[in-house]
Amino acid sequence: MTTQTRDTLIEAVPDLPSVRIVREFDATPDRVFRAWTDPELVARWMGPKNIEMRIDTWDARTGGNYHYTAWQGGEQVAEFYGSFHEVRTPKRLVQTFGYTAEPDAVSLDICTFDDLGGRTRVSILSLVDTLQTRDAMLASGMETGVVEGYVKLDALLA
Repeated sequence: MTTQTRDTLIEAVPDLPSVRIVREFDATPDRVFRAWTDPELVARWMGPKNIEMRIDTWDARTGGNYHYTAWQGGEQVAEFYGSFHEVRTPKRLVQTFGYTAEPDAVSLDICTFDDLGGRTRVSILSLVDTLQTRDAMLASGMETGVVEGYVKLDALLA
């Protein structure tokens, strides 16, 4: 499966339990990386437009961890957690990503920030343990959260 919406490429890597996401932003890698790692900024852009993200823990350093919740209409609708395995400013983030409702579906996400001369290409490779987990991830509605979140990030970076 490959989806391309608003310059966001989301694709299943054939025969591998992984998803690749690629998106370009009109800002330098320093600014985009900061938006990815500063908890106050992350809470402003991550997720669908109708969801409020509340950051509980955010220690964006190699060996750090994070925990945040998603809220809609005053109710918590999701909870996420993970660990930062590598934080190399402003080039690369390696982290785990867990969703409490699917505790066996933790992914390892490798995110790179490529300098395009005033613009930045962000590439994410999410690795999971099975093709079934990958397919469930794609069917979960993640595309809406990714695409709408990136639109909010565009506005934040403008």
